[in-house]
Amino acid sequence: MARQLVIKVTAGADAPERCNQAFNVAAAAIVSGVGVSLWLTGESSWFALPGKAGEFKLAEAAPLEDLLAAVLAAGRVTLCTQCAARRGITLDDMIEGIRIAGAPTFVEEITQEGVQALVY
Repeated sequence: MARQLVIKVTAGADAPERCNQAFNVAAAAIVSGVGVSLWLTGESSWFALPGKAGEFKLAEAAPLEDLLAAVLAAGRVTLCTQCAARRGITLDDMIEGIRIAGAPTFVEEITQEGVQALVY
């Protein structure tokens, strides 16, 4: 089985360095040939909406919209079901290619053999 990385990012503009670090690690893993599943939870949920990643700014950091695009192109991006509901976000609102799923799916992903889970 190929190596897999599941990354849950809980931070957004409220903790920009932690947020950017999660997206950076996800994009670096993609470039390294590692399978990536990126989970948007908490304040990072807003990045499932078109244009929101482009609004994120952090000095000396790669643009978040570019990192998200890299993960969408070669990995999987999931928005937490409850996080979406709390923010009134629906599939119709979201960037194409991002799915909505909940804790059972997250647990299923992280308990597979050969998977490393990281939470930021």
